[in-house]
Amino acid sequence: MKAVKVLDNVWWVGAIDWNLRNFHGYATPTGSTYNAYLIIDEKAALIDTVKAPLKDELLKRISSVIAPEKIDYVIANHAEMDHAGSLDAIKAAAPKAKFIAGKRGAEDINRHFKSKFDFQVVKTGDKIKIGKRSLEFIETPMVHWPDSMMTYCPEDAILYPNDMFGQHMATAARFDDECKWDIVRREAAKYYANIFMPLAGPAAKAHAAVLKLNINIIAPSHGIIWRKSHKDIMAEYKKWIAGTAERKAVVVYDTMWNSTEAMAKEIADGLLSEGVKVSYFGLQNNAPSEIMTDILEAKGVAIGSPTLNNLMLPSVSGFMNYLKGLKPAGKIGFAFGSHGWAGGGAAAVEEEMKECRIEIISPCVTCKYIPDDDVLKKSYESGVSLARIIKKAFE
Repeated sequence: MKAVKVLDNVWWVGAIDWNLRNFHGYATPTGSTYNAYLIIDEKAALIDTVKAPLKDELLKRISSVIAPEKIDYVIANHAEMDHAGSLDAIKAAAPKAKFIAGKRGAEDINRHFKSKFDFQVVKTGDKIKIGKRSLEFIETPMVHWPDSMMTYCPEDAILYPNDMFGQHMATAARFDDECKWDIVRREAAKYYANIFMPLAGPAAKAHAAVLKLNINIIAPSHGIIWRKSHKDIMAEYKKWIAGTAERKAVVVYDTMWNSTEAMAKEIADGLLSEGVKVSYFGLQNNAPSEIMTDILEAKGVAIGSPTLNNLMLPSVSGFMNYLKGLKPAGKIGFAFGSHGWAGGGAAAVEEEMKECRIEIISPCVTCKYIPDDDVLKKSYESGVSLARIIKKAFE
């Protein structure tokens, strides 16, 4: 449990959560990391901590560089417990340390721990000198909590943005150039889709502030550190914030007796026949957070459910609730599904899609009992129609 050198006298001292598989409903099949950073100058500063159960990892990594009691400053960029959870352990280990947070962060952390941290409250533009280096603070409310802020070191050209630019992935690698871009980019897209998508406005303001800085390294609080592809990930964020879509559609469904699944396959084939990329997800085998990663950059969405008690299946209802919370913008699509003696499932999906701000481009495609050739043809044609509307949007 050694610290990892980022630059001279700048160290990663965080923790790796190899066994984490679910983060508030966000599937994390490889785990995650909680990144904390130690800067050694005339004074020593610790930026963020880790989830409380992993505090021993944090303290051991700090101890591999300096004795924890030599820490002079502790910066809490964010009050959420995956980053602030070990502040009490640091307080005990570094009794002379000065704790720094934004106004809301200081209030929330003290409320959580039911104890008094003597915070130095900072706001955008404030800075502290720790020797040759200075640390500047940028408030970024609702990126993604009201208390969120970033810390910037101009002398090192390092941005410590907390959750922004992060990824939930556990890996022995600490840097982007030690990983494949396609893998890390998708994890970063997944993180944006499932956390920042409904917060595009605040994220845009934070992104604009970041663009004004001289940055060589972005050191987020989850995942790898961007030291080679920092400009590339900033460009990706620009696209995601703007809601830039691709000529792509996502087909999502659940099925009882494979009738809705048969319709889903025809819809996907219709989309593919027009040269539109398709991502295809059965809800029994795919986590909503994975599906949202594809919806982030797709223009079209088709969602299907059979009928249960005149409504959609609970699995589809759960997905629609997840989708509504993330408020995807600029999407088009339609609902589909089979039913027995009475319908209602597909219509319920359509109403939920409207609440998700998805533009409905055609009526529900429905089927009574098992789809016959006419229903399968109609499903295929609906995929073709959606594909053509998607392609027209890019002309």
